[in-house]
Amino acid sequence: MNGKGYESNPILDKLPKHLIQYIKPQNYETYTPINQAVWRYVMRKNVAYLSKVAHKSYLEGLRKTGISIDNIPNMYGMNRILKDLGWAAVAVDGFIPPAAFMEFQAYNVLVIASDIRQLENIAYTPAPDIIHEGAGHAPIIGNPEYSAYLRRFGEIGCKAISSAKDFELYEAVRHLSIIKEARGTALEEIEKAEKHIEFLQENMGEPSEMALIRNLHWWTVEYGLIGTVKDPKIYGAGLLSSIGESQWCMTDEVKKLPYSLEAARTSFDITKPQPQLFVTPDFAFLSQVLEDFTNTMALRRGGLSGLQKLITSKELGTIELSTGLQVSGNFETLIEHDGKPIYFQTKGKSALAYREKELVGQDINQHETGFGSPIGRLKGINIPIEDMSPRDLKAYKIYEGEVVSLDFTGGINVTGKIVTGTRNLQGRIILITFENCKVTHNNKIIFESNNELYNMAIGEEIVSAYHGPADLKSFDLLDHTLSKVSINYDITNLNELESYYKLIRDFREGKNTIISRTKVFQEIQQKYPLDWLLPIEIYELAVKSADKALTDSIKIHLETIKQNQPNLGQLIDDGLELASTEIETTA
Repeated sequence: MNGKGYESNPILDKLPKHLIQYIKPQNYETYTPINQAVWRYVMRKNVAYLSKVAHKSYLEGLRKTGISIDNIPNMYGMNRILKDLGWAAVAVDGFIPPAAFMEFQAYNVLVIASDIRQLENIAYTPAPDIIHEGAGHAPIIGNPEYSAYLRRFGEIGCKAISSAKDFELYEAVRHLSIIKEARGTALEEIEKAEKHIEFLQENMGEPSEMALIRNLHWWTVEYGLIGTVKDPKIYGAGLLSSIGESQWCMTDEVKKLPYSLEAARTSFDITKPQPQLFVTPDFAFLSQVLEDFTNTMALRRGGLSGLQKLITSKELGTIELSTGLQVSGNFETLIEHDGKPIYFQTKGKSALAYREKELVGQDINQHETGFGSPIGRLKGINIPIEDMSPRDLKAYKIYEGEVVSLDFTGGINVTGKIVTGTRNLQGRIILITFENCKVTHNNKIIFESNNELYNMAIGEEIVSAYHGPADLKSFDLLDHTLSKVSINYDITNLNELESYYKLIRDFREGKNTIISRTKVFQEIQQKYPLDWLLPIEIYELAVKSADKALTDSIKIHLETIKQNQPNLGQLIDDGLELASTEIETTA
């Protein structure tokens, strides 16, 4: 352990601090016997069913990652096995911001919400939990092509530009996931939260890049099918971890569509089963569609629209100019001319970088209140400044000690005394520093320096715009406080029902074989007549020992529960069927 609550390794050691802030201890000892029983039921059901309908990588991945059917996976044990696949896993604080989630993937780190769904939500929960993350995502990364896609998706996805509405929706979904799994939450409160999400989803306006790429993530990583439309297999983690939806998605009620870029424009509702799914022919095709989507992003297109996206997002972002100079900050305003930006301005702390490394003397202390600069060509001069050789610069008097007046196309003028210039590794000038400088647009003053120096960015155009800073070290990105609402229980003080679950679990594992299963069942039947999962666990043991009297009694009891709670019928029937099925405990 490293004092941070998790066991590190060479992959996790590469994580930047702003991602480490989301990691929390797994606290394996807080999983209760009912938690373990929920895991075991879902995994037994999944493996029995998914062996027929999941992509072959699923069962192979369970073996590769060492995920047991009988026990909730321990993160430390998973990491020892995942490292051979080039990956690692960490426990995180439930839903984390989409950009952070994807950035973890870019570092080959699988984020796992270590909480586990309640028994009442055993079939499906909107909350990320260890069943969804550990048993859904982890096994498929054993496939090299899919693993490469997941990493690449993270690398690109964390650069997608968000909108303020994206964050509002994220907060609403996170809230729903917390209250739905918290014990004692009133049904009215859950319904209110679901309606709020529905309202937000219907009023998002033009989707941001993050919204679009989250759609791609949903229809592939979470709810993807692979193969042919007529004979698809499951690989999406949301389907692999949902014992209800993994069956329903294979029926004709769910429309199957060939996967394409159209998936980016297909929204989803996290609170409902999906009415349609997309089928990719193979994992390599996922990467092809991802590259096609990336070609539409400001990351590759830059320009006026990219700068406008950053301004709309109101979040920390970066533009890269054609010289390679990178400007990071909260972009506030721009001036355009003939469909091109000719001036930009950030607000608050900003920093300049080149090739993701901050330029010396161009940090947030130097640019504490913002950074603004013209971009484009000088009026009447065919050669852009960035392409000028030292001789060209001297000829145009863009030279140390010269007092100049530079007229840019579009009406921007910069006057002042040149102090120095900064060049990139190719020798092209990327920054010119002035003193006694004044910047105007059509004779209106934009900036005027007194004693401070003015740095003018050099670049004919914006070639890239993306979320986040160029150099992660330039900004303090530590703003996340771990939630205190995680669903942990004190197993040193088990309630009576939990104690019964532990008795049966210990019996099955050979730790305590002198108990009477019949007596335990009778006490459960009397004291906890609505509990259905423990009777199924006892039924499984009775089947193995050929105790017909006990199996018959349990079946009669479970029929009574089904009559009183029809919604449990399928779960109970499946549990009875599983009890007679031999399933390897390590898949």
